[in-house]
Amino acid sequence: MNVLVVEDEAYAAERLIGQIKEYDESIDILDVVESVEEATDFINANQSDIDLAFMDIQLADGKSFEIFREVEFFKPIIFTTAFDEFALDAFKLNSIDYLLKPIKYDDLKLALDKLSRINPKNQASIPSALL
Repeated sequence: MNVLVVEDEAYAAERLIGQIKEYDESIDILDVVESVEEATDFINANQSDIDLAFMDIQLADGKSFEIFREVEFFKPIIFTTAFDEFALDAFKLNSIDYLLKPIKYDDLKLALDKLSRINPKNQASIPSALL
């Protein structure tokens, strides 16, 4: 599975990637981008390679929701944020989960397990009992 991480805080990005790799070492992190502009450019250039995006909502140059005004993106998204007030907006997009920071590993695992059940193409190494 190929993952894009949209996160403007280096520590948060590193922590998230560590948790993703703990879940499944074979998940490929395509890139970490830090802004609406960078995310828009990356998605435009690499849309077919992305299986899942983790997106922080509050970025340095705006909210990640602005990305979708510039590009059509129909891949699953797991939003990550310190704010609960954006949940309804997130689920109007392709959100499969909404994780509050600091992200707990168990919450991340549940989100990735959910993705694997919904879309077996994105299946990582989850126990067969959950399928």
